[in-house]
Amino acid sequence: MNQKNVEHIKLKDKEIFLVGTAHVSKESVKLVNEIIRKEKPDTVGVELCEKRYETLTKKKKWEDMKITRIIKEGKTQLFLANLLLSVFQKRIGKDLKIEPGAEMIQAIKAGKKASAKIVLLDRDIQITLKRAWKEMKFREKFKLMFGLIAGLVQPEKMKEEVIEQLKDKDIITQMMEELGNELPSAKKVLIDERDIYIANKILEAQGKKIVAVVGAGHIEGIKKHLKKKHDINPLEKIPKGSKWVRYVAYSIPLIFVGIIGYGFIHHQSVELTITMLTYWFLINGVLSSLGALLALGHPLTILSAFVAAPFTSLNPTIGAGIVAGLVEAKIREPRVKDFHDLNQITTFRGFYKNRVSRILLVAAFTNIGSSIGTFVALPYLLSFI
Repeated sequence: MNQKNVEHIKLKDKEIFLVGTAHVSKESVKLVNEIIRKEKPDTVGVELCEKRYETLTKKKKWEDMKITRIIKEGKTQLFLANLLLSVFQKRIGKDLKIEPGAEMIQAIKAGKKASAKIVLLDRDIQITLKRAWKEMKFREKFKLMFGLIAGLVQPEKMKEEVIEQLKDKDIITQMMEELGNELPSAKKVLIDERDIYIANKILEAQGKKIVAVVGAGHIEGIKKHLKKKHDINPLEKIPKGSKWVRYVAYSIPLIFVGIIGYGFIHHQSVELTITMLTYWFLINGVLSSLGALLALGHPLTILSAFVAAPFTSLNPTIGAGIVAGLVEAKIREPRVKDFHDLNQITTFRGFYKNRVSRILLVAAFTNIGSSIGTFVALPYLLSFI
């Protein structure tokens, strides 16, 4: 047994075995099975929440998804990040010929065989992703999305020896430090908060002997927080978005009206006003429709992005991506097969082939194009006055 991936901790009333795993490792599956069979614990805890448990056991991850609801609620980027993470992990698992999360499934099977109580230790995945997305700065979101996309566009086979090396504590510590430097807000939510949450769930679990199967990157943090219980209620709440983002969104129509109004009053020229409005429409429309084009949207979707962007840029409650995404969903309505096949996407090209993921790309890219168009158009309009 690879003892360097197992931590044996004795507390006053509990004996805890922390088993550090890689989520796409055959060796982790063997290790989990071996430690549970040997120790015969009262309780087996796994790093899963209810949703992820259902995903692994029932194989029904995306079928019940309401694509139009995601678009209307403005959750396109959040869902895309979730999908990209899932696809990235699945691609590595495909390289190694093992299903992601296989060690968690094995822990549950071995635990039941040993008549142990099964406990889900992790925070709801949706709360974690929403908290991370809310906390992350724009620069961090861009880095995360770019890194995931780059990994799919230029896939490199991940060898199993590399996966096993990544479970070494020194390498894990180094990786956590690098993540903290590059994406501090993401590390705080994805790693630090979940260390606290999982440690608390272990302390609350019944039984004197507990085997907890968690990702190797969480071992050190969980050990630290096993010393005392924490109030985890604040960690289950989703923080409000940054106020400055709302201020910017609501200030854009005021700035636009101010520029147009000042230009008309100062120059007393209807022709200048028409020229400024024309450029506003063209810059916004072209860049927004370019986003829809890059997502390979339907021609009518691209046209709708062009028409909608100049108006939605002045309305903080709706984005051009919502309009374009809904049009794309109407014209190229996803089939049941498309929802089912979301689980099969392993490359970035696959996002374009699947109707569901392409709708998400249309909505996201259109919004990005429209945002760029707004911040290009406003300074350009100022140049006229």
